[in-house]
Amino acid sequence: MCGRYAVTTDPALLAAEIDALDETEPADLDVPGYNVAPTTTIVTVVARHSKDRPEAPATRRLRAMRWGLLPHWQRTLSGPPLFNARAESVAEKPAFRSAVKNKRCLIPMDGWYEWQVIGDGPKPRKQPTYLTPADGTRMYIAGLWSVWRPAGAGLDIPPTLSATVLTTDAVGPLRAVHDRMPLVLTPDLFDHWLSPDGPADPDLLLPPAVEVAERIEIRPVSALVNTVSKDGPQLIERTEPGSEPGQLSLL
Repeated sequence: MCGRYAVTTDPALLAAEIDALDETEPADLDVPGYNVAPTTTIVTVVARHSKDRPEAPATRRLRAMRWGLLPHWQRTLSGPPLFNARAESVAEKPAFRSAVKNKRCLIPMDGWYEWQVIGDGPKPRKQPTYLTPADGTRMYIAGLWSVWRPAGAGLDIPPTLSATVLTTDAVGPLRAVHDRMPLVLTPDLFDHWLSPDGPADPDLLLPPAVEVAERIEIRPVSALVNTVSKDGPQLIERTEPGSEPGQLSLL
């Protein structure tokens, strides 16, 4: 789940919104993006200490990363992108257990897409659905990140930064759409989650409160989102369920 999402806010505005340093380069990102898919470059938020003043408190920083975490021991870029990870098991999984200790991030989203099964007849279909805060704000999703270099590369080779989205059991009304959801964090948890100085409180990996899910609109949208190359605000406009021939059949 959560293999596509939308983010439309310029990184400079995001940085001002959450009091972060913008370390992204405009050439690295394609914002706004209404159909962000794995392996593309995304905006993330990390907290890191200054190299010049390591004793100073960590500061929030916006960084561009590849969506699909690359474990530091992976030899090449080939292989399935690890674009999401189950929050309840990341501490035990070899690909993620190192990152969860001190490389945690936030991934800003306007909303994410799911394909909801509709219909009880012999030909059920998948309705593209956009899940977004009903008040028009954005969400910050818990994620992990890594620093990766090809096997044998020296430190003079710039590393690839990559990230994955954490998912958890869906709660409240979102369970009608999918049994999993991104791990949405509220602002009061940001600093605890981002801290690079040690493991996160295990409670941060639990599903969000039902009240968080109740503030998310469940919006049926066009089958245009089924095609990765499609983009634009028309992808997030409300569409009547079952009204398009392009919706995916489950059969």
